[in-house]
Amino acid sequence: MTRALRNTVCALACISLAGCTGLQSALNASGAEASRIQLLAIVLTVFCTLVFIGTGIVVALALFGSEGWRRRLSSEALVVNAGLVFPAAALAILLFYGLVLIGMGGSAANAGDGDFRITVTGKRWWWRVAYATAEGRTIESANELRIPAGRPVKVTLVSDDVIHSFWVPRLAGKLDMIPGRVNTLALKADTPGISRGQCAEYCGGAHALMSFFVIALAEDDFAAWLSNEAAPARQPRNEAAMRGRDLFMQSGCGGCHTVRGTQAVGKIGPDLTHVGARHSLGAATLPNDAKAFARWIRDNQHIKPENLMPAFEIFTEKQLSDLSAYLEQLR
Repeated sequence: MTRALRNTVCALACISLAGCTGLQSALNASGAEASRIQLLAIVLTVFCTLVFIGTGIVVALALFGSEGWRRRLSSEALVVNAGLVFPAAALAILLFYGLVLIGMGGSAANAGDGDFRITVTGKRWWWRVAYATAEGRTIESANELRIPAGRPVKVTLVSDDVIHSFWVPRLAGKLDMIPGRVNTLALKADTPGISRGQCAEYCGGAHALMSFFVIALAEDDFAAWLSNEAAPARQPRNEAAMRGRDLFMQSGCGGCHTVRGTQAVGKIGPDLTHVGARHSLGAATLPNDAKAFARWIRDNQHIKPENLMPAFEIFTEKQLSDLSAYLEQLR
């Protein structure tokens, strides 16, 4: 093997292995349902590999084996048993095993509502997340779910435009979001941590950039976060943020976005009340910082082509800086 070929093989192997871990790897399970799916995948992969090897051996014997081996392989009993009985029995056993294994965790119906309920609405091309509390309040966020670690949480999945599919490989299997239907998924993270999800059903232009994060928190941390999330937006604490707030209101941003505690009550785009505290911007497209806010406001059509927010190239650098300062401090 030449050095160039060896380096190429090593590079491809490293790239392949890199997909076995990370925040969005189905092979790096962090939830009970994902662990069962991973086990089932391993069992099926091992079974198929053994069948492939066995088939290869049979083909080799048929082509290059002795006359005795060829007679045995051509017998009617072997053809019936290996070609009909074995596949039917093996597939029936695997089907039964899969149903039992996946059913061991129960369903979303077994996940308690607790002190809140989560509804995720698939949009083009982002995720509206609403928490309904036991007190009857609805708290909106976008493009990330925060859940308590260690217990299952029922997530209601809906869509009001096209078919989407909700998939967090480290936590659970995928489930479609179909207009006019309500589906329910149980998510459970074994330990605190971050998992990345993706829309798994092609839904149009910016589908590939329609991701989200699921952030599992310890119970006390989650309760504190939910309490803070229910509060109105923080008031600006410096002159730049004050100018940014005034510009936000004067420029009509409140026609699409809500900032609770202000005159911005739009429902077309994501709720921005606590946008500065989120893990990312633009449905996991950008990091969450002032520079990213400025980039998104001016160049969002380059960053995420065909998203439904127009690019605002009317703002000067100073205005962009003020707007970014205001949005970043919304925590």
